[in-house]
Amino acid sequence: MSLLREHGPLTRAELGTLCGLSRTTLYDAVGGLMDSGTVLASIPAAAQRKRGRPAEVLALNPSAGHLLGIEFTRRAVRVAVMDAAHEIVGTAAEPHAHDTSRQARIDLAWRLAHSLTGQTLRPGTFRGIALGVLGPVASPDRDPLPAPWHNTVSALVRERFGAQVLIDNNTRLATLAETIWGAAAGERNVLYLRLSDGVGGGLVIGGTLHRGAHGRSGMFGHITVDPDGTPYTCGGTGCLETVASVGAVLDAYRATGGTAADIPDLVAALESDDRAAHSVLARVGAHVGRVLADVSHAVGPNLIVLGGELVDAGRALMAPIEHVLNTHAAQRSYEVPRVVPAVLGHSGTALGAIALLQQNMTRGVPGPQERAQVTLS
Repeated sequence: MSLLREHGPLTRAELGTLCGLSRTTLYDAVGGLMDSGTVLASIPAAAQRKRGRPAEVLALNPSAGHLLGIEFTRRAVRVAVMDAAHEIVGTAAEPHAHDTSRQARIDLAWRLAHSLTGQTLRPGTFRGIALGVLGPVASPDRDPLPAPWHNTVSALVRERFGAQVLIDNNTRLATLAETIWGAAAGERNVLYLRLSDGVGGGLVIGGTLHRGAHGRSGMFGHITVDPDGTPYTCGGTGCLETVASVGAVLDAYRATGGTAADIPDLVAALESDDRAAHSVLARVGAHVGRVLADVSHAVGPNLIVLGGELVDAGRALMAPIEHVLNTHAAQRSYEVPRVVPAVLGHSGTALGAIALLQQNMTRGVPGPQERAQVTLS
């Protein structure tokens, strides 16, 4: 499929020369792709006018085999599309009001998908769809937790797009994407932490995305960091999310007399050497570093990836995190994990949704998963 994408229509003989497969293997592979509608065969008009049996040319079917990843957040819809040649066509996003209806968000995902594929969408255009959502989600091969919103949105997407739908937690999918195309590409033991409107993350252990018995793995935001701190909606007190979410950090800075409406304003304050801003980030980094050290003792990651808007604070956040890790992690037991910023940005979850689809479709097939090339603007 990659050769057909690169070179355009080819005869079987030309394809065999390029790929080096035996005639029997090649014909079996092409036959399977044609049966699935992924590859089309035709006879060029010029060949039809010649004597003898004309040679068929093979080409990718532009309307078959696409995979679609979608993330639904409180404020935006984000999508990513992969084509039949396992190439990422692109990513797209559009914000919406907090009270936008579920159906309107799904319609927005449809429009974004249309903009990426450049073709008229219809039921069956996508071979599979995966969604990234908030909250616990069990493994795709198990019954999901009772979650009316998850069940409803999954059914609405399936009805709108006419394709099978998988669903998983948004930060776990971002974790998966970073290990395939991002900052942790090739790593098999990774801890991912997202510091955004909420705080959550994911674990890849032995190359496999870890979900836990009830889909609750990666809920690092509910780990207590201040027993005398602020009560939280989960029933806990002083959870990491109460001090390290975007809203909590901005509130803490404003409590010192600073004025910041958003993270870019806070970053500007840091760049102007605002001591209060640096002090707030130092405290946040210390809390985050202690949680990462404790979790690292339990699961032993080789790499820690930090995502979310708060990572834009740069060294003001990363330095205290690294300091606490180097102080509290058991250095004599194993090498302290490196900490790096995520590189896929807001597209991470939608790309991770595509990776989830690929893994589900190739389950039980030996050999490494084929990796698409991702280029983000």
